[in-house]
Amino acid sequence: MAKNPPVGDGHRVGAVRQRSQTQTPAGNYVKRDTTTGRFMDVKTSSKEPFKGVRKEQK
Repeated sequence: MAKNPPVGDGHRVGAVRQRSQTQTPAGNYVKRDTTTGRFMDVKTSSKEPFKGVRKEQK
């Protein structure tokens, strides 16, 4: 995971590279690796998008 000082303040500087996210029909967000196209992670803690990851065009 990329770190930007000060550590622990809850934000990062810049976008996460080679990642994108899209929303499932259930409303959860899914993170995808743009180089391989494989799904990496589903955010189940809330229906909010991942922080710092660009959204795919619909």
